[in-house]
Amino acid sequence: MSSFQSKYPWWYGCVIYEIYIRSFYDSNGDGVGDLQGIIKKLDYLASLPIDALWITPFYQSPMKDYGYDISDYYAVDPLFGTLEDFEELIEKAHARNLKIVVDQVWSHTSDVHPWFIESCSNRYNSKADWYIWADSNHGDVPNNWLSIFGGTAWKWCESRQQYYLHNFIDGQPDLNWHNPDVVREIMKVVEFWLEKGVDGVRLDACNYYMHDQNLLDNPTRTKGMPNQDGVSPLNPYSNFINLHNMNEVKNIKSLRRIRKTLNKYPGTFAIGEIVAADDPMRQTVEYIRGANRLHSAYNSALLVNDKLTPKLIAEAIEDLSLYLEADEEEMICITMSTHDFPRARSRWQPDDVRLIPAFEKMLISLLPTLRGIICFYQGEELGLTETNVSKEKMKDPFGIFFYPYFAGRDGCRTPMPWESDANNFGFTDNEEPWLPVDERYRSLAVSAQEEREDSMLNYFRFFLKWRNRQPALKYGSVELIEAGDSVLSFLRKTPDQELLCVFNISEQTNSYLISFRYGKELVGSNIISFPATNLGNGQRTVEMEPFGFGIFERES
Repeated sequence: MSSFQSKYPWWYGCVIYEIYIRSFYDSNGDGVGDLQGIIKKLDYLASLPIDALWITPFYQSPMKDYGYDISDYYAVDPLFGTLEDFEELIEKAHARNLKIVVDQVWSHTSDVHPWFIESCSNRYNSKADWYIWADSNHGDVPNNWLSIFGGTAWKWCESRQQYYLHNFIDGQPDLNWHNPDVVREIMKVVEFWLEKGVDGVRLDACNYYMHDQNLLDNPTRTKGMPNQDGVSPLNPYSNFINLHNMNEVKNIKSLRRIRKTLNKYPGTFAIGEIVAADDPMRQTVEYIRGANRLHSAYNSALLVNDKLTPKLIAEAIEDLSLYLEADEEEMICITMSTHDFPRARSRWQPDDVRLIPAFEKMLISLLPTLRGIICFYQGEELGLTETNVSKEKMKDPFGIFFYPYFAGRDGCRTPMPWESDANNFGFTDNEEPWLPVDERYRSLAVSAQEEREDSMLNYFRFFLKWRNRQPALKYGSVELIEAGDSVLSFLRKTPDQELLCVFNISEQTNSYLISFRYGKELVGSNIISFPATNLGNGQRTVEMEPFGFGIFERES
């Protein structure tokens, strides 16, 4: 694989592990995870084996949206540690060959950020145009734009006698990316962290940077139109085609400046989050097309509540191929779970609980065989499930606003279980962690799984180690072969390797015909090959039990 490694940057086809810092590991007993907690678990992380850690925001914040409302881009919030702790994390992660990707939230700040405090003081200060302000519309809000977190996207400011835009909660005023002074300041922010040695940045909600300056109303979504990617149909936000408050064509131009800044730091990269898009694959590719945009981006194509089927995965492969040819080298990021969506293990689990072990193994194997940068969310290697957090314990403003119609994001953010016999499963010494631990995690804790040779954790390690040695899986093109009611098959190819990946995504046993050109499977589960059933046409049958799969290499 050395010739491929020399051709591509480190992040191409890599595996990223998302750490939701509040819930990873608490080192000081205050009930909240922190930077020292990550440092203490670096050996565990290096053992997985993964390439990079994406760490959610640890910057100074009033925590109205738990770190995604930043009041100082240059400071570590005392809740998570100090700048020295972060520098130690960089040094010790790099010593273990782990890259560090930090979250950057540039579409909005906190409403207690000094920039906003100055901006809202009057209409004539030096930062008066750093946020998006508008006069009332005959005594009402400026237009029909909604916040994705519920209600109008506008909040009244008495001191300016104007409204400000907030696409998220009202404590997150949107920055005005049409103002070059704002963009210059944001580039200073990213350079500060790049100088600290970070290897990449994850850009939160990067398709929200630009807005329509004419503040045109968003058109109503007509009956029969597909819903926005990752937006619940119960959310009034889904009633509109959000053309003017986000996804502006000009947004693409803003990426040039970001890429130019990152180019000053060779080896670093930017990965964007594409939120609530109507055509997510098209837009994701637009954001990474060519050398003047982002290096990679991800969307919600595989974060949906729809049933996991061959057709769901095939649609993602085919949608991507519409905009990205097999020989083009741009690479999106793909993920099945993040801190914003219910865990895949719970969204898609089989009806027959006896099949859960086979299902988990298949799920962990499916994602890394797809083409892209692979992103796992903390706890997926353990098979963690979604937690049902009671109303009185809920913290997420998104869930609290929409309760009881939507449970919010707390269910995927509950603490990691480290020690099966310890209080709070070893996450914290505090009696009261910031979110409750899930008692069902006892048998899933790291300590319990380390002892079992056949555990999910040890299979995760085995499969990723194997995958990282396969050039076709890290660097190759993808070609869909079949997507039936039960079986999904596709090819991954480089000039030197061709792999056939076959997955039985169903609760029934299924047979599949494989060409004799593909020899013995390299890796698989719950699959039996029957070479004696050669049909005389160069094919043989494999039989796959429920959630069985196999990966076969073409023989030269």
